[in-house]
Amino acid sequence: MASVHLFSRAEGVAGSNRDEPTDNSLSSLVSTLVPTAISALIFVSLFLIFRSRFRRLYAPRTYIDSLGDQRKTPAPSNGILAWIKDFRHIKDEYILDHQSIDGYLFVRFFKLLIVLCFLGCVITWPVLFPINATGGAGKKQLNLLSMSNVQNVNRYYAHALVSFVFLTLVMLIIARESFFAVNLRQAYRRSPWGASRLSSKTILFTNVPKNITQAHLFELFPGVKHAWVASNCKDLQELVDDRDKTAFKLEAGEIKLSKDANQNRIKTEKGKKAYKAGEGVDHFCNPKDRPTHRLKFLIGKKVDTITYGRQHLAELIPKIEAEQDKHWQGKADLVGAVFLEFDTQRSAQDAWLLMQKRKTKPNSKMSARQLGVLPQEVVWNNLRIGTAEHWIRWIAATAFVSVGIIFFAVPVAVVGIISNINYLTKTFTWLSWINSIPSVILGVVTGLLPVIMLAVLMALVPIICRLMAKLAGYVTLSQVELQTQSWYFAFQVIQVFLITTCASAATAVIQQVRDDPGSVLTLLSENLPKASNFYISYFILFGLSSAAGTLLNIGGFIGVVVLGRILPGGTPRKIWQKLVNLSAPAWGSEFPKWTNLGVIALTYSGIAPLVLGFATVGFSLIYIAFRYNFLYCYETNIDTQGGAYQRALRQLITGVYLSEGCLIGLFAIATGKHKAAAGPLAIECLLLALTIIGHLCLRKALVNHEARVAYTDPTPATTQLEHGLAHTTTPEKNATGTDSSSPNVAPKPTKIPGFLQKIINPERNSTPVLSSKLDQFYHQPQDPLPVEVAKRAYFNPAVTSPTPILWIVHDDMGISEREVRECKKEVPGLEITDAQAVFNEKGKVEWAGRDEGRAKEAPVWEERIIY
Repeated sequence: MASVHLFSRAEGVAGSNRDEPTDNSLSSLVSTLVPTAISALIFVSLFLIFRSRFRRLYAPRTYIDSLGDQRKTPAPSNGILAWIKDFRHIKDEYILDHQSIDGYLFVRFFKLLIVLCFLGCVITWPVLFPINATGGAGKKQLNLLSMSNVQNVNRYYAHALVSFVFLTLVMLIIARESFFAVNLRQAYRRSPWGASRLSSKTILFTNVPKNITQAHLFELFPGVKHAWVASNCKDLQELVDDRDKTAFKLEAGEIKLSKDANQNRIKTEKGKKAYKAGEGVDHFCNPKDRPTHRLKFLIGKKVDTITYGRQHLAELIPKIEAEQDKHWQGKADLVGAVFLEFDTQRSAQDAWLLMQKRKTKPNSKMSARQLGVLPQEVVWNNLRIGTAEHWIRWIAATAFVSVGIIFFAVPVAVVGIISNINYLTKTFTWLSWINSIPSVILGVVTGLLPVIMLAVLMALVPIICRLMAKLAGYVTLSQVELQTQSWYFAFQVIQVFLITTCASAATAVIQQVRDDPGSVLTLLSENLPKASNFYISYFILFGLSSAAGTLLNIGGFIGVVVLGRILPGGTPRKIWQKLVNLSAPAWGSEFPKWTNLGVIALTYSGIAPLVLGFATVGFSLIYIAFRYNFLYCYETNIDTQGGAYQRALRQLITGVYLSEGCLIGLFAIATGKHKAAAGPLAIECLLLALTIIGHLCLRKALVNHEARVAYTDPTPATTQLEHGLAHTTTPEKNATGTDSSSPNVAPKPTKIPGFLQKIINPERNSTPVLSSKLDQFYHQPQDPLPVEVAKRAYFNPAVTSPTPILWIVHDDMGISEREVRECKKEVPGLEITDAQAVFNEKGKVEWAGRDEGRAKEAPVWEERIIY
């Protein structure tokens, strides 16, 4: 929510035309559009100028070698016109190879929103604009084109019928896209690349009896290849954290020692004193300036950073190695969780489906928590949480978030009141002193202050939702993001859309309601269409400012370009991390923002269809900005394998329900004065009933369709080679004596009429066809992971974490060479180097590989493992 004060500017104030006949909606639109367009033009111009000069910020994926050649994007042309041509010719499917399914589907989501909004314009504008414009209610400017200008309720038939046509098409398009997403996910999973990955064949189980033997685990399911039993690493993790903190403090202390000495040398040279090679160790190092720190904040003992660091590491490293061996050999306490790797993806899928059936579960206590789990996404502290405790935690967390959403209305309403506080002076005379405030200051209070307040409040919401999702006991980060997405979307719709609108409108009409309480419904019905003017400004703001800001990356520009040239270079490790750590979108907080905008556009489609035009343009600009970033700048850290997109599609249907609900409410209020409004009301109620039925059928059909695609063979055969992975279709017996595949995987029919199935799931979007399209990206299976790497895959990182390599800065005085020798001598097994990093003529730290993107040459580089 970027600017609540726009509501008051967009309409004067919603409903205020009862007191003020002047309609300034058009002038308000222009006043929003002009400065926003100017700022966006400046941002885009700066982007076009800077993009070729600052490649790390605007095209890091084109040259950083740590991404791998197959994941690097070709460098864009230097000329603006040539670059635009290159950008246009790169297909969105390219993101599949260079990002992930999530990245590709996120960009596709904006294309979907563009199609829906443009389709809405084509359907609603030719019919509703003439109907509204000649409605006879005397509205002017933008309100002339909204439903508020219609006096004759017989004209409501047009709104009802157009809504029926458009919203039905919306449901069909969402259904079609939902089937496409399922098919794409399955095509990816069944591709040679997807099916050969270690993670695709691994299931995470919790609630595992601690006395269960490894032999019994292998007997539970056919095809089990390897088992990792999770252990309690709390004490070990504390030791590892202490070791890493001490190591990095030692590294920073060593660099500070050399840096201070180098600064002293530079001062000496400025004083025209001759510098002699080799005299630096004693000549430029002042013992009083050695780095120190306190063991506890403020009150702790003050120690020499280097001396203490070496001694403490010499004590910690042997302890940690001994403790790690204990966990490695399975002698540590267990937490009741196990990762099972199967020989093929098919075996893993059969085992997963088997665990979903209560009657055929081989172990009634164990719970299958996730299929295709990635080691880097595991929330290790939550593995001890069983299913029952997880659901109790989830109920408590959901209750907390729900209460938070409700009570968040208080600060949001306060913000809305502040944005309209000058109108309250007419109702509450004791606030009349506000009118004496200088207009400039009052403008800041009612305009800028609410924006800042709301921005701070909104920034905290996804953070809290993500924290609560972890506390709810989810075992992987992808599950945490999906739950965050659900909660944050609910917050967006309720607070950012519904309550903010109602609070601002209520503030505007409080005088009329106080004078005539019985007119509240009429006032709301009149002000709801006019409230659309705020969201027109809202789409302008997001479409121009957000898109331009996303391209320019203002925060990154200030941090990397501006502050990077002013502040000291820091340490070689930090310079290296700035190169290799690319921006990564958080799906749980990204999708809800844009889904809510889609909901707003759909809600106003029948009430004020002009919103759809601005939404089309806004989503188009945002699509271009995100498309660029996913091609050239972003990386993906959390992989929901399309789950976030499917959830966003389901959430988008909220806009259909709200649109129907608002029209039903408006028609119902109109029936109090004109019985003829009962006809449009009946049509809209019928549409609502059909939407509910269609929605329920769609959900059931998708579940059955996903089961059919994932777990059945495309052709009946005794043995089949599917994408290079051989498996048999003959049912095998598991430990319970039941069939592990055939009886349990047969999906139920979709119960959708044949003609509708062809519309929403056409042949060209079927899994086999999509599989052939994915062949250009995923036709080769992944090379088998080295045995040592695969064995360590699903151990807690604390068990496999090595002592960090220390990277200090080389100097000509011999200080770094001496420190390397003494560190290795005093701390056996510690790796420390001063390679590649030097001080420049100004005394700042430089790393030779930064500008060329040679991340792999850094001493601290570790190869990225794709599990």
